Amino acid sequence: MRDKGVFSIKRALPRMSWTPKNLYNLYLRTDGPRKREITFKSASSTLFQQRWRSKAVVRAYHGDFIKEKVFKRWFLPETLPDVRPKRKVLGDDKASLEEFALRKKKEKELAEEEAIKGMAPVGSLMFSEVERRIDIFLFRCCFVHSVYEARRLIIHGNVKLNGKKHQNANTRLAPGDMVSVDPSAIRFFKPPPNKDNWYDVNNYEEYVKEIEAQAEKKAERQAKKQAKKEAKEAKDTSGQVDPEPTAAESALVTELLGEDEKAPAQEKEEETPQPPKLYLTPFYLPHFASPWLFIPAYIEPNFATCSAIYVRHPTARPGYSEIPTPYDADGEVVRFAWEWYVERRPRVRSKSRLARMPEDRALAQMESIDEGRRNLRKDILLKNRRL
Repeated sequence: MRDKGVFSIKRALPRMSWTPKNLYNLYLRTDGPRKREITFKSASSTLFQQRWRSKAVVRAYHGDFIKEKVFKRWFLPETLPDVRPKRKVLGDDKASLEEFALRKKKEKELAEEEAIKGMAPVGSLMFSEVERRIDIFLFRCCFVHSVYEARRLIIHGNVKLNGKKHQNANTRLAPGDMVSVDPSAIRFFKPPPNKDNWYDVNNYEEYVKEIEAQAEKKAERQAKKQAKKEAKEAKDTSGQVDPEPTAAESALVTELLGEDEKAPAQEKEEETPQPPKLYLTPFYLPHFASPWLFIPAYIEPNFATCSAIYVRHPTARPGYSEIPTPYDADGEVVRFAWEWYVERRPRVRSKSRLARMPEDRALAQMESIDEGRRNLRKDILLKNRRL
């Protein structure tokens, strides 16, 4: 966490967290009295001020822990992608393939959808590189209650990437990567210290009390049954009690029979009662967590194994953006933020700066594919020369 006042109500900047204070800040900025500060209908502020305010509120939610220089150099796309399907070009010789792929039908459906819902909100796609980060990915999967908690789990070695322990929170995932979290490190599976601020979803405490009561009743029944059995045996023997063996006799019996073969009475004394087995997992959620309980379309989670797969990169469709944001996905706030960064792009990346780039698994896969293609071309050229 960058500072202690990250959830300050005075600043009212929404963050990636489930805390009630953050929910109140979200209300202030999106539907409360602080909304007018980012509603630029009047000309009381300059264009520079409007862009700066938009950049500040947007960056507070999308990666406030990322330094500004690092964000502009490595997590800001060069251009906003065009999410529309490719149109047919006149004179193209791929008409048969287009008909096979039903592209004409898709174009017609897209045109109808755009007429009803409007254009795709591509403004929020400026944060597509940020959404690929492994710490934000864990927050989107609802495995943690804040992105700061996700960074702590990664750094402490409680997260695995494709089956291997991963401790770099700046890694950007590639499509197909699987991220797993150690269940013992997830806070939702542990009884909270202050239970007044958490909700017991599975009624785990009542379940434990019920199991313990059943175990006590079972123990009482066994004790009564054992007492009746002993009383019956005592009655059958008519009060005759065998004399207890001396220490020399017991040592001789142990030496002849061995240590493994003991008397049944001694085995009963050594048996210890085992605690009852609990088949229900404790699950606690903080209050007011329902606004954050959603999974984006580009993530495929499995809560039974505490793992999730990054299926593909986020995209946008007419009237819908897959990147969650507290502001309008293509509204004036996001547009002004994009205009701010367009005018303040970093310089061309040199080799020394490229060496300091955060890990990008998608880029590494593309480089390995390109290298394989180059090696294949060299092998083909060598074979042709030999022939």
